[in-house]
Amino acid sequence: MSFDRLETDRLVLRRWTDADRSAFHAMNSDPAVMATLGPVMRRSESDAFMNRITEAFELQGYGLWCVEVDGEPIGFTGYMKPWFRDGVEIGWRIMSHAWGRGYAPEAARACLDLGFRPRDDGGIGFDEVITFTARSNDKSIRVMEKLGFTRDPDGDFDHPGVAEGNPLRPHVLYRMTATEWPPR
Repeated sequence: MSFDRLETDRLVLRRWTDADRSAFHAMNSDPAVMATLGPVMRRSESDAFMNRITEAFELQGYGLWCVEVDGEPIGFTGYMKPWFRDGVEIGWRIMSHAWGRGYAPEAARACLDLGFRPRDDGGIGFDEVITFTARSNDKSIRVMEKLGFTRDPDGDFDHPGVAEGNPLRPHVLYRMTATEWPPR
């Protein structure tokens, strides 16, 4: 089953297209956006990332949806399987000009509704979803807590894809199970 499109009151979450590559790269090369995520991406790196997103949809039926407002791509929200650990991670990235409007939590709620809905009810059927970020990424941590994720301090880790000594290496881990969604 493929989940190509989700909608909220203000947002459309859809698969990325080749026409979105410039907007995707603009987001991935914005120093403000990437300040707590890692180095800004060259166009080739951004295109390779979008190719991996497309492949994930082809293999799994879900991935990182393009978040669109009034026909304009403003970021992504969705699911990834981390290359260095077990689990399914939800993540988000929003263009800096669209910050502060609640788009990340709104899009993530739509993803979590789909992710935790049982397969026999048209969902993906996850038992658990994790999320993590650099310890210094206060904006994402606020989104995680607003969504109802619970911090797992025993799961905090140094990200293996970030060089030792880099201040972005220490990461915090948050978890949520299907029985905890939606938060009360």
